[in-house]
Amino acid sequence: MSDKFYALFEEQQKQRGIDLEAVKTKLKNLKVETPSWGFGDSGTRFKVFQQEGVPRDPFEKFEDAAQVHKYTGSSPSVAIHIPWDKVTDYNELKNHAASLGLKIGAVNPNLFQDDDYKFGSITNSRKAVREKAADHLRECVDIARQTNSKLISLWFADGTNYPGQADFRQRKNWMQDNLQSLYNELDEDMRMLIEYKFFEPAFYHTDLADWGMAYNAAVKLGPKAEVLVDTGHHPQGTNIEHLVAYLIDEKKLGGFHFNSRKYADDDLIVAAHNPYEIFLILQEIVAAEEDSDETVRANASNIAYMLDQCHNLEPKIPAMIRSIENVQSLYAKACLVNQEELNRARQQQDVLAAEQAVRDAYESDVTPLLQAVREEIGAAVHPLKAYQESGYGEKILSRGKGGASW
Repeated sequence: MSDKFYALFEEQQKQRGIDLEAVKTKLKNLKVETPSWGFGDSGTRFKVFQQEGVPRDPFEKFEDAAQVHKYTGSSPSVAIHIPWDKVTDYNELKNHAASLGLKIGAVNPNLFQDDDYKFGSITNSRKAVREKAADHLRECVDIARQTNSKLISLWFADGTNYPGQADFRQRKNWMQDNLQSLYNELDEDMRMLIEYKFFEPAFYHTDLADWGMAYNAAVKLGPKAEVLVDTGHHPQGTNIEHLVAYLIDEKKLGGFHFNSRKYADDDLIVAAHNPYEIFLILQEIVAAEEDSDETVRANASNIAYMLDQCHNLEPKIPAMIRSIENVQSLYAKACLVNQEELNRARQQQDVLAAEQAVRDAYESDVTPLLQAVREEIGAAVHPLKAYQESGYGEKILSRGKGGASW
């Protein structure tokens, strides 16, 4: 990195009233979890596309995830999905992760791929199926204990396709009762993150359709339950930055899944289609991190960030690295918003000045800042380029095809 290039950037930000050292500290603290399933074979509703070199088991998934962290410096944990990542000895998996400089992150139950869940899991009209789903949820809490994970990440495919197929209110009560049973199993230092989705795979209704339903469930459960927001789980036109700000103010935003979507839950490289939206979301979070209310700051600073992406066109590890680079870049831009200037414009009801304060940060070239931070934390200045030159991608081709998939 050119010292002259960084010095010029530093002077520009100083003139804008930005404390660059504070921004660098925030960037160093930014951690974005990678998903184990994002390293395996994936595809569409029509076909799973196999790639050469994908991991054949959870241990190899962690080896690939370690490459992402090695070059970006921002991904020290990996979310696991059960039973996709089921092993006979979770202590062995935990130790393997530690040997790679990683730890096990959120534990994700799978309540949608078993034949018994055709008509739902914890909202199924058959009691035996609901009990089976509840047993699996408890199993995942036990796995979290064994792996020192503190997060249970919940997404349910439960819903219906036709009017009259099910009793909405009955299913609502089954959902809440089963969430309460799971909540009661959590250790005091654990959190459960409740995700929602307004459609898919069910067409008529889903039991947790939006952030309001997830929020209502979390409030009823207690402080260990929070809402998980996924970029792609909303109707077109949803103002996601607004609901993020709302949830933070209610101290109930527990997690955020990064991806990019054109139509729905496309699971694409983050910011591939609408980087400004991700920037605006992160801008709300950064502002909350600096709020005068200690409880707001605490919530904003404790959000579990994760990529939720299944790449089937692009190679897995490079796609993950690119996504992390994009998050780093947009978070850096969000940190460059001059909050005093923005608040002053708001107080004066100067709409153009307020928009300009946000726009100035978004249009800043943060390349020198990111390069400086990566050098200081021992990551690669150019993460994707460094990985591509490492030879790891060619080395793992010896695994052949037919690796793990979802």
